[in-house]
Amino acid sequence: MKISTKGRYALRLMIDLAQQDVGIYVPLRDISKRQEISAKYLEQIVVQLSRAGFVRSTRGAQGGYQLAKTPNEYTVGDILRITEGSLAPVACLENDPIECDRAGECITLDFWRGLFDVINAYVDATTLEDLINRGKVLDFSI
Repeated sequence: MKISTKGRYALRLMIDLAQQDVGIYVPLRDISKRQEISAKYLEQIVVQLSRAGFVRSTRGAQGGYQLAKTPNEYTVGDILRITEGSLAPVACLENDPIECDRAGECITLDFWRGLFDVINAYVDATTLEDLINRGKVLDFSI
């Protein structure tokens, strides 16, 4: 499994919004400058996040975006699934129940299911707030 640029940028956008003052709308161009990501590309991502109810928007001079909930209410898994879809390491695990004709005799299915469970557990146990707090303790002066 490889997380696409869209997934990585969605996470950066959400972190950026989480780091701003609560209650203000942040213009996308400001996020674009801080994150060094094309505003056009961020527009595509923010539409997905908005449809999922993760961000709110307003138009006008004071327009922009803000989180719909607090940073501790968003998991990395939630954000990645919006932009990436399933995080399954193999196609046969993308549907439940499994639709693979070989599932009954597949020797590797339990291995892939275990990997999928580990991936989901990890991304679902990490919130935006966790990532922000981890970033605060990093020392980049070394």
